[in-house]
Amino acid sequence: MMSGSLKLERYGGLSIALHWLMLLLIAAVYACIELRGFYPKGSDIREGMKAWHFMLGLAVLALVIIRVIARVAGTTPRITPEPKAWQNFLARSVHLALYLFMICMPVAGWLVLSASGKPILFFGLALPPLIGENRDVAGQIKELHEAVGSFGYYLIGIHAFAALVHHYVMKDDTLRRMLPWRT
Repeated sequence: MMSGSLKLERYGGLSIALHWLMLLLIAAVYACIELRGFYPKGSDIREGMKAWHFMLGLAVLALVIIRVIARVAGTTPRITPEPKAWQNFLARSVHLALYLFMICMPVAGWLVLSASGKPILFFGLALPPLIGENRDVAGQIKELHEAVGSFGYYLIGIHAFAALVHHYVMKDDTLRRMLPWRT
């Protein structure tokens, strides 16, 4: 009990499930685009990996929308012991960057396909283009998409590293609040 009310110790099941599902999806998105390089341009397997990259990226977009709604509607459990104000600021900043990343990257991919005049397929559904065909714009957005994608490795790494520091160095319950099993 805390101040006469029950202390929320963990995130809800939906938030936990979405967190770990997003990790798997983002890992698969990266795997598809990185592994395609092992196959010749134009080969069926390379084109298939690119198609899966786009579809899984759009799945990230769909799930992040659900995740944002769940986060706004839900309650965030407090970290115990309470981190310092500057640590909370950094954590909020990294979380905001991650959410922007999970929204902007799939939208940028959708824009690249749109501007390239390519079909936007999402598990059998044809999605509408977001902008008209323009090869120059497609190239510019693709460069930005790739640069931010490279930055994403660092952003995800910082998030994971911080969770481990909280758990093993600071010995607070930051990581345990999001684990799919109770500790």
